[in-house]
Amino acid sequence: MARILTGIQSSGIPHLGNILGAMQPAIALSKQAGNDSIFFIADLHSLTTLKDAATRKQNTYGTLAAWVALGFDYHNNILFKQSDNTQVAELTWYLSCFTPFPMLSNANSFKDKSENLSDVNAGLFTYPVLMAADILLYDVNIVPVGKDQQQHLEMTRDMARTFNNKYGELLVIPEAKISEDVMTIPGTDGRKMSKSYGNTINIFLNEKELKKQVMSIVTDDTPLELPKNPDTCNVFSLYKLVADQVGINAMRHNYLGGNYGYGHAKLVLLEVLLSKYANERKTFNDLMNNTAQLDTIALLGAQKAKAISTPILAKVRTALGF
Repeated sequence: MARILTGIQSSGIPHLGNILGAMQPAIALSKQAGNDSIFFIADLHSLTTLKDAATRKQNTYGTLAAWVALGFDYHNNILFKQSDNTQVAELTWYLSCFTPFPMLSNANSFKDKSENLSDVNAGLFTYPVLMAADILLYDVNIVPVGKDQQQHLEMTRDMARTFNNKYGELLVIPEAKISEDVMTIPGTDGRKMSKSYGNTINIFLNEKELKKQVMSIVTDDTPLELPKNPDTCNVFSLYKLVADQVGINAMRHNYLGGNYGYGHAKLVLLEVLLSKYANERKTFNDLMNNTAQLDTIALLGAQKAKAISTPILAKVRTALGF
């Protein structure tokens, strides 16, 4: 049996890019026979950038609700909040004492902001160590990561090997699962959909607010009556990720035929989002209106997570003489 771990930060409510690019593939992987999945909300990681407590709490609830609404089986797997198992902080300290400064200073998460060191806090600098602890605390075999996180996974492997070389084979060295066909989801401005760009589509918004986001998708100024190129259009790029083949073919035909405006295409995209995710939207909103249920789900997950991590951490403590 392979144990798989996936974490997603609570820096905001998961958007369409998160859902299509990471969450749905992770849920599909969790449903494969022989896989044992641990999914967690990385609320401790979010503290490196998000300081407002109320916002983090709402985002954490939203991320939990999104996982459940999208169909993750938390009964037969594990879904929990990172902060509910503080053993990860203890392991982070142990690992940090074996992690050389140059390794962390070479991390992409640090280098991306190193030109303005006043914006870099110690948490951001040691981000890869906390990520390593997230993984090594649970004897994880496989970690699905995008190419942007591959370096951090290699650091995790290095930390585990360093520890094992000194104290014996105590930590499982994880393998990265990097999908070459990971989708890059375009945002409303054509760049990669990202909260930091402010170009996201949140399928869990009410219909009026969701429509506003969809209608904000940037398009060119081709007149209504002229044919349009679907392959260079942000609306069509998003539509073909969520529509069936019949709908995709029909929209392509409309683009090429002329007398079809981008406004029409946006309304069709909105209709597909509302219908495709109707059940997920209802479940999400029901859960967000009953956060006590989300607390129960998270607590159940944390208990199961601790049942795995406690004996692993105990071996580490013993090896270190504590």
